[in-house]
Amino acid sequence: MESLFCCPVCGGALERDERGCRCAAGHSFDRAREGYVNLLSANRRHSRLPGDDALMVAARSRFLDGGWYAPLRDALCRLLQDSALPAPRVLDAGCGEGYYTAALARWASEAGGALAGVDLSKPAVRRAARRCPSGELAVASVYHLPLASGGVDAVVNCFSPLAAGEFGRVLRPGGVFLYVVPGPRHLWEMKRVLYDQPYQKEERRECYPGFSYREVVPVEYSFTLTDPRDLQALFHMTPYAWKTPREGVERLLDREEMTLTAQFRVHVLTRTGSSA
Repeated sequence: MESLFCCPVCGGALERDERGCRCAAGHSFDRAREGYVNLLSANRRHSRLPGDDALMVAARSRFLDGGWYAPLRDALCRLLQDSALPAPRVLDAGCGEGYYTAALARWASEAGGALAGVDLSKPAVRRAARRCPSGELAVASVYHLPLASGGVDAVVNCFSPLAAGEFGRVLRPGGVFLYVVPGPRHLWEMKRVLYDQPYQKEERRECYPGFSYREVVPVEYSFTLTDPRDLQALFHMTPYAWKTPREGVERLLDREEMTLTAQFRVHVLTRTGSSA
């Protein structure tokens, strides 16, 4: 069966079976027990264990499995459905532990298409593969995607590194790019606890070569966490876990529940021109 991925060594098409993937030049990649393949070339691996570590992946899984971000997940599926892509080939770039990936894969399969997901973190891809047996999952960098130019109809990038040049390369002309970023008041209540002088980020709409804007779709709602473990899981899956003063962390540890604002912006763009 032909894979959505291509060989990271020679760029040739990959054929896949239950054992893994192989190209015509003889380069082969074993399929892990969980169902993913490792397509991260050694010269792209800048540390022994690149990407999110197992603790961060576990925190994100615990929080997302609670359904707190389900409205965003549903909005992504709805936007792709509204794009009316025939037999869509979808890439989840920076798929993480696969919460959004699993829903996108179900939608793609029902529409007669297929999904590929990549992430730099092996612990994350391991979980994503277990969540998403109908998709193709690989350890790979979004900056060096193992996909052919113009090989997908849609790219989804949710809170992950933005590699606009690579996304434009693998996305066919007329294809859809969904880019999710936090709104200026996302998790504002948590920021007020963590920092003495929190500030709102400016909303921006960047121009990316090879793309044109359709719209920016807001997804906003509030939710209440009543289990301190969920609150801590949310904290540890955010950038705040890396840069919060000790005093702020202690204040958060004292909280047993919190009502929070979820504020997302889904930038919907179309690939223009011809494939690179």
